[in-house]
Amino acid sequence: MPESVNNADHADDAEEDMPLSLRLSIADTLTLGNATCGFMAVYFTTTGILIPHLSGDESGMARNSAATAVILMLCAAVFDLFDGLVARKLRSSPMGAELDNLSDLISFGLAPAYFVLVYGMVARDAHERVAAVGAIVVLLAVVLRLARFSCVTVPDGTFQGMPSPFGALTVVSIVLLELPFVATLLAIIGTAWLMVSRVEYPKPRGPLAVAMLAWIVSAMGLLAAWAFDAPGGQLLLQTGCALQLVLGAVIPLFATARRVNNFRDNRREARATQLP
Repeated sequence: MPESVNNADHADDAEEDMPLSLRLSIADTLTLGNATCGFMAVYFTTTGILIPHLSGDESGMARNSAATAVILMLCAAVFDLFDGLVARKLRSSPMGAELDNLSDLISFGLAPAYFVLVYGMVARDAHERVAAVGAIVVLLAVVLRLARFSCVTVPDGTFQGMPSPFGALTVVSIVLLELPFVATLLAIIGTAWLMVSRVEYPKPRGPLAVAMLAWIVSAMGLLAAWAFDAPGGQLLLQTGCALQLVLGAVIPLFATARRVNNFRDNRREARATQLP
């Protein structure tokens, strides 16, 4: 029997003998793509923004690197969106939930927190140590949020607190708006609070998932236009960042309105059952 056939048979036997908990599903592969994008966002933030600033060799690449880092965070959000959809349609390994939390911590905790930290080091009106505190607040908010997500059961179709991908994109949008330092820091801390709050956000399913994907693709286009200094690119980017902040504040209102309507409907049904 050919050696290649023997090797193939041994490989099949090894896969069958492999514990189910160690087999990666398609959803798990997408989750690992999420983690890779988060790590590469940190890489581009370091090599394209921080190192040139520290060496005094800023040659205009900071804008491209910042755009690349944020685009990678957006790609991580796409992977995060699709791994959940794929896991529901196909299957997820027993490692799926743990992989998802660890990947989210890298892409939506470490990467945006590091982005804030570097902003505090390179921006002219920023205070490095205060910005470091803001970065720590963002990181800890994501850690607490992910830990709570694993322990707390919430109503189906909603998240308790701003989802970490949405929070990460909101944080970097605040930085890219180039507001005064105090306003930037307060907005970042406010976003971190929303992530650990009990404010309800709808889960991206069905039309909402399509809308989110369209918004992410649009944001990538805005960042590319800004990076390549396209006409009106700066204004388009600031408009997109401002819209991200508005969405972060407005979206919970829909979940709150639905909860109030459900409460009213339940009260009407209870009163109707009590009538003779």
